[in-house]
Amino acid sequence: MTREQILDEIKRIAAANGGVPPGVQRFRSETGISESAWSGKYLPRWGDALIEAGFSPNVWQTPHSDDVFIQSYIRLIRELGHFPTLRELKLKRRQDSSFPSPGAFERFGFKIIAAQRVLEFCRNNSGYDDFVGICKPAATETMPSRQKSPSTALLEGFVYLIKSGRYYKIGRSNSAGRREYELSIQLPEKATKVHEIRTDDPAGIEVYWHNRFAAKRRGGEWFDLDAGDVNSFKKRKFM
Repeated sequence: MTREQILDEIKRIAAANGGVPPGVQRFRSETGISESAWSGKYLPRWGDALIEAGFSPNVWQTPHSDDVFIQSYIRLIRELGHFPTLRELKLKRRQDSSFPSPGAFERFGFKIIAAQRVLEFCRNNSGYDDFVGICKPAATETMPSRQKSPSTALLEGFVYLIKSGRYYKIGRSNSAGRREYELSIQLPEKATKVHEIRTDDPAGIEVYWHNRFAAKRRGGEWFDLDAGDVNSFKKRKFM
């Protein structure tokens, strides 16, 4: 593996991603090239590799405030003339990379809750009177039932903590063991399950831990956690 080949791979992935260069974890996942193949050998840091390939160093994303998401909803409502569906959120993201990902909107939970938050924002700020009528129907829909029948009362899934190399991934699955296996065949370094939390709200609990460790995010669902962080996660058996 040469320096030029590494730079060419960075450019290839960026070209397929709308010109956005990959982070070190994505680069390793897509190419199978481990950090030891370039770090300290050709380039001291990943940011230097990106600069050498003609890009600006990646800046780790920080969580958006609720107002940012609400404003994003409002922009899309203005375009569509109605409250957006999940599919429309996904389509907008594909068309505009600056638009928050659909998964990020999960902090609001159900569509009705998101509509209520947008409606509250529009009522409390001037210039949004026309949005009140659009959001009100979505904000008054019937909340989906989350109750289980007494005879079943089954848990829906897991939020897991997996380690690969020096980084940890926090994700969710209906089967934590299956997800561990899937990751193990995708990553060049072995993925080891550290702990899993049983939950009837995988999406909500995943968001909770992502927000709790937001300052240590290293791209996507990957985090640079210390022993104290890991122990905090392992204390929870069910949420």
